[in-house]
Amino acid sequence: MTTQRPDRTFEELVAEGAAVSTDGWDFSWFEGRATEERPPWGYAVTVAQRLAGAHAALDVQTGGGEVLNFALGRAARQPALVAATEGWAPNVARATALLRPRGVVVVACPEYAPLPFADGAFDLVASRHPVRPHWREIARVLRPGGAYVAQHVGPGSVFELVEYFLGPLSEERRNGRHPDRERADAEAAGLEVVDLRRARLRMEFHDVGAVVHFLRKVIWMVPGFTVEAYTRQLRALHARITAEGPFVAHSTRHFFDARKPDG
Repeated sequence: MTTQRPDRTFEELVAEGAAVSTDGWDFSWFEGRATEERPPWGYAVTVAQRLAGAHAALDVQTGGGEVLNFALGRAARQPALVAATEGWAPNVARATALLRPRGVVVVACPEYAPLPFADGAFDLVASRHPVRPHWREIARVLRPGGAYVAQHVGPGSVFELVEYFLGPLSEERRNGRHPDRERADAEAAGLEVVDLRRARLRMEFHDVGAVVHFLRKVIWMVPGFTVEAYTRQLRALHARITAEGPFVAHSTRHFFDARKPDG
């Protein structure tokens, strides 16, 4: 693994982080600049295994389609019908270009809108890091016996970095996306939660450019983030990383396996 080179200036690092595209959910740019421990359950491989046994599958909030594309490439058999939704126009175009060769239909659908599919249309619904799961819509489009398999962002994720820029956050924001609350919402929508696992994962940012790109890409972490608005904090962070080494934070994730009961 590489770390920040001492000859890189603050201005150079920030310019790099500010210039790189934020489209899609490809995080390969961070190689050697930031790391995140992976959850133990292997989400993409799990989805690949489930796809092999499905007849019709839906990936909700697919981003640029990278995870679904990987899972389809690993699946022993592709379902007869695979669809994906995405709400951000640049990602819709990116996902369409990536997934169309696999026969996947990508549908532009705002994150909080009803899913544009018939009741019981799918026997598998998957989602990686949805902004907010639409439990009633997920339950509606699943056929009886169908499954929802997902990896969600958990409470307090990367809050060491968020609070560095914004200061102490409210308990409400700290406890948002709590898996117990999401379990209750899923059950209220008529789903049976078969498996719910949680993980707290170490992250390291090796240079300030990686922080800039991360906050531009994951826009809900520090809403309205720009280099100009946070230059003072970024300079101080650059000095801290140079003197002490990587900035350490922790992401939280939870794995959902829920089933729509027969009948």
